Amino acid sequence: MKKPDLSVVLSTYNAVEWLQKTLTGYMVQTFKDFEIVIADDGSTEETALAIKELEKRMPVPLIHVWHKDEGFQKSRILNKALLACNGEYIIMSDGDCIPRQDFVEVHNKNKEEGFFLSGGYFMLPMNISKAITEDDIVEQRCFRETWLKEKGLKSSFKNRKLSAGKIEGALLNRFTPTNASWNGHNASGWKKDILAINGFDERMQYGGQDRELGERLMNYGLKSKQIRYSAVCVHLDHPRGYKTKESINFNKNIRKETRNSRRSFTPYGINKTRAKVL
Repeated sequence: MKKPDLSVVLSTYNAVEWLQKTLTGYMVQTFKDFEIVIADDGSTEETALAIKELEKRMPVPLIHVWHKDEGFQKSRILNKALLACNGEYIIMSDGDCIPRQDFVEVHNKNKEEGFFLSGGYFMLPMNISKAITEDDIVEQRCFRETWLKEKGLKSSFKNRKLSAGKIEGALLNRFTPTNASWNGHNASGWKKDILAINGFDERMQYGGQDRELGERLMNYGLKSKQIRYSAVCVHLDHPRGYKTKESINFNKNIRKETRNSRRSFTPYGINKTRAKVL
């Protein structure tokens, strides 16, 4: 059986409704040669059952990587998911980010040796997040500014992420002042590069562990490329009970160490113990 060109890693934790909507977005991608690896940070059996049902409808392979719930351990489960990826190139996003139908295609077209890609997201309020149906995703209504405004979306320059065409999007990517960092909701790179720096630092909980990975990739010699106005996904709203001042400050100190030492490899990253693959 031929290995897929790309692997898409999606993190999730007890958010079945959002995961179902996100996977619907991957059912209608224009580019088809990819697999999905779900990095499940200890969800209950409800998530496993939902994934098994969705797997029957998915046009691409679906792999569920799970470990026991031990609090917020996203870095650890992402490392386990990385080991389960069969693709040479990896797109990372979240199970609450619905991709536009050209999302995977944009990452594939822009991938380049010596680079990683930095995308963004368009945050939706809770009322619109709830209102989006499967049909809205299949028909791509949830990516249309006019439809979202009918649902109550306010006017903003940020809406250009949705309305920009290919030419305008390319210009905005080039001139945006936003740093082209590794963003966990929308970024991609070569698996060999991520493994070379030993993946995510598993000491880090919520708050910047994705950025720290990107900083080590740059210390390793890679450059970043901005695609925030081309690779579009809408982010469904949710509470963040795992966000603490302590974890953010702890992670800031690790990132400071990474920048000051110019280190690319973390000794707290991927180990040889593979996760349970359901």
